[in-house]
Amino acid sequence: MGNKYFNYITHNSVTTSPRSNTHTRQCFPVLWSDSPDVTYRPAYVLTFKMRMITFFLIGLIVHVVFFISIFDIYFTSPLVHGMTPQTTPLAPPASRLVLVIADGLRVDSFFTLLPNGSSRAPYLRGVIEERGTWGVSHTRVPTESRPGHVALIAGFYEDVSAVAKGWKENPVEFDSVFNESRHSWCWGSPDILPMFAKGASGDHVHTNTYPAQEEDFASTDASRLDSWVFTQVKSFFQSAKSNSSLRSIVLQDKNVFFLHLLGLDTNGHAHRPMSQEYQDNIGLVDTGVAELVSIVEDFFGYDGRTAYVFTSDHGMTNWGSHGAGLPSETLTPLVAWGAGIQKAVGVTAPQQYDDGYLQDWNLEHLRRVDVSQADIAPLMASLIGVPFPVNSVGVLPLPYLNNTDLFKAESMYTNAIQILEQFKIKMAQKKETTLSFLFTPYQKLTESKQTEFILKARMLIQLEKFDDAISLCQSLISHSLEGLVYYHTYDRFFLGCSVVLGFVGWTSYVVLVILKTHANLIRHPSLLNKMPCRTLEKLCMCVTVVITGFLLIQRSPVTYYIYCLLPVPVWYSVLKESGILMDLIQSAPSLPLWKCFGYFVLVAFGIELLVVSFFHRAILTVGLAVLSLWPFLSGLFGKAKFRSVSWFLACLFLAFFPLMPVVGREPNIHLVTCAGLLAVFTSVCYLWSSRQRTPLHLGDRQQFITQMLHVAVCAYMPSFTHSSLQQKQGLPLFNQIISWITLGSSMLVPLLSSTRLFHRLLSIFLSFTATYLLLSTGSEALFLPVLSWLMFVWINIEQEAMLAQGVSVREELSIIDFSANIDIAKIRQLKLDDIRRSYFFVFFIITAFFGTGNIASINSFDPASVYCFLTVFNPFIMGGLMMWKVLIPFIIVMCTFETIQVVTQLSSRSLFLIVLVISDLMALHFFFLVQDYGSWLDIGTSISHYVIVMSMTIFLMLLSVVTHILTSKRLILWRKPKLHFP
Repeated sequence: MGNKYFNYITHNSVTTSPRSNTHTRQCFPVLWSDSPDVTYRPAYVLTFKMRMITFFLIGLIVHVVFFISIFDIYFTSPLVHGMTPQTTPLAPPASRLVLVIADGLRVDSFFTLLPNGSSRAPYLRGVIEERGTWGVSHTRVPTESRPGHVALIAGFYEDVSAVAKGWKENPVEFDSVFNESRHSWCWGSPDILPMFAKGASGDHVHTNTYPAQEEDFASTDASRLDSWVFTQVKSFFQSAKSNSSLRSIVLQDKNVFFLHLLGLDTNGHAHRPMSQEYQDNIGLVDTGVAELVSIVEDFFGYDGRTAYVFTSDHGMTNWGSHGAGLPSETLTPLVAWGAGIQKAVGVTAPQQYDDGYLQDWNLEHLRRVDVSQADIAPLMASLIGVPFPVNSVGVLPLPYLNNTDLFKAESMYTNAIQILEQFKIKMAQKKETTLSFLFTPYQKLTESKQTEFILKARMLIQLEKFDDAISLCQSLISHSLEGLVYYHTYDRFFLGCSVVLGFVGWTSYVVLVILKTHANLIRHPSLLNKMPCRTLEKLCMCVTVVITGFLLIQRSPVTYYIYCLLPVPVWYSVLKESGILMDLIQSAPSLPLWKCFGYFVLVAFGIELLVVSFFHRAILTVGLAVLSLWPFLSGLFGKAKFRSVSWFLACLFLAFFPLMPVVGREPNIHLVTCAGLLAVFTSVCYLWSSRQRTPLHLGDRQQFITQMLHVAVCAYMPSFTHSSLQQKQGLPLFNQIISWITLGSSMLVPLLSSTRLFHRLLSIFLSFTATYLLLSTGSEALFLPVLSWLMFVWINIEQEAMLAQGVSVREELSIIDFSANIDIAKIRQLKLDDIRRSYFFVFFIITAFFGTGNIASINSFDPASVYCFLTVFNPFIMGGLMMWKVLIPFIIVMCTFETIQVVTQLSSRSLFLIVLVISDLMALHFFFLVQDYGSWLDIGTSISHYVIVMSMTIFLMLLSVVTHILTSKRLILWRKPKLHFP
């Protein structure tokens, strides 16, 4: 590399001092110099390191702000408060309501007949055919228990921010049918019932739940959860017969009885919806409902004043999960009968539904009435005469009502006024916080048009033109709902522009930092500051004052100040370094322009490839196929044939995984065992082949043997666990102890091994493979060994690429030590080929992210993945375990990237800055792809992609510190005592 020295530049001045070989690679060169008298001072090195830490922290804060912004822009709660409850002035048809929700019940499993023509639910089938109205309830994403129940009972679709609460706590207080009732008695899961009692006024919502430990996926029979509910309801009515005070309360009107049945959901997760356990559970629910109706009717003396609603909160995929937008998840059955409900209506003409289900269910002769899930809340409120939940956006499904036209018109009018009240509050709030000359009202529902709608509707009802009144009220509801969305997203464009401005500024600043500190540019001090610093500071101060004043006048939230003011210091930094662009222009004649342009085009195309891979995982297969040709196209094949062929084969093997179904659809525990044996075999082969080049010390040899035996045990553990669960013997305690010990030690065991490059990487691979096997259920277990193989080859082939470019490597890979101090004179600056290395890293990170479909969609989660650790339902622990499984391939790729920086003689910062630019460009792309129109699945997907990319960027910044510790640090648990001789 020649006799090179380094300049360190601060505030346009150069400080020098003598070279020291004790400096580690955390210190980075700014500019090269051939002057032999250039030196540096250790004090300046410390200052430079502090500046690097400051840069890292600022970058982390900026990305956290960008990440949080999406929640303020798209995930804010839609609820408003202060509305007046609205009630239909006519007498209700029912005195009480019985609501039964079969959690996780698939619509086809319920309606489809058995091969012999009988039904799995004969009682409810008889209700459909003789005395009730039926249809399909269409849910929204995410198809989870909490948002499903909120939509059913409160009538609105909860914002996704409730995920952070685990679907248990109330992010915001909301009204519900239970809250508006006189009394509500609820039986069922401790995950669902408390949230409706917590938000209710007074103490009229009574809950009775079983212990959370009962929700065990390893249970011999999860249907006992439903049996428990039916038993408790039966005991309740028996107690009410003998307890006069309780009986008097139960006999009052406007009461609700709610049964939450979790057995189907638990059996579906544990055994799949096509299992006999799931099918038998449907029969148990049907029998229980039949007995329930008999008990209720007997208690109330068959007075005909009880309304019944049977439905589900969400469906389930064939592989036993839910959360996304497949029809099997979003379509749920709805059956209503009793007081106020229209009886079965026969039809002769083809119905409007063309989904083909009617013929499959043999129900084409009966009228089908589909609803949105939130529509069920106003239906229940109308039946028992309680006020519609004030936050409800549901539209009353009139075909379910068996009542007079006057009652239907009045109920629809009440529904319209109730939603209009929300619109008025929302409009008033936005008008109050917006300057009058900037406020643009929703034109379809101005204050004059609101009055016109109300007066006209009342007049049509008085003139007994009920159909016209209903039509007008439905139009008013439609406009009110559109207006709610309009005002809810009123500031979205403004905030989006602020975030984009900050994004572009930050990315520009990082590019300038790369050019300034890691590029061979000809410096022109006279061009560094085209704009005097004082003028620039005054300009930024004026902009800050104007923005702050504007936000103060509008009484904007605190977060608005952050999003709007963040671009100011970012662009100040960009303009302050604008002289670097002049340096780049001056250096242009000496640069390989065509090569630069080619890299720019290839990276831009590669970024688009990664963006598309978020929508179509198979694109990763195409990308890996293209990457497999790199050694042959770059000329490396002639110099490293074996490594080039290994790279080619590893890429092709890895390319198969994105073509496979996502995790959980086709479990195969035998593949987990094979993956463990493969990992052990490859480790043995490596140690055998490298025994001459890098002989192992006794302690390292013992550790590797122990780790390989541990991997072998963990490869067998899932098979043993799942066999025990299938035999209904529960989770063995020994397996559970081994699993948790393996998880807890996965980050510590590698720190006990040698810090030699491949020795440490092998220890990391074995440690994390053991944990990964315990969290695997099928083909994804093979993903980690194949990915690790490719990463191993990548390290070797990058050294060949360095040699091919004429750069002398520091030493053989086999003797490189992570913890050794690195001579600062041997750390080189960035070259164009380093852009390729950075892109490879981002590509492999995305491949690790989506290669097995772990989080390609929310419904790919398979509870069976955590059965080695626990079987009792716990969303936080299960979610944490699944996230750790997702992060393990990340760690493998990140450790490889750390190794490549050592092998290619680069600073830890330089390559990562390029990675940061590529990741930010992807995030900016996804920010523009975020949409608030189309299906709820499309909206949720577009938002989640941005969140994933931003989370990945923030995570990589933090993980870079963790992987540096994981590769270069060593724990010494014991030392040999020193011998003292006289």
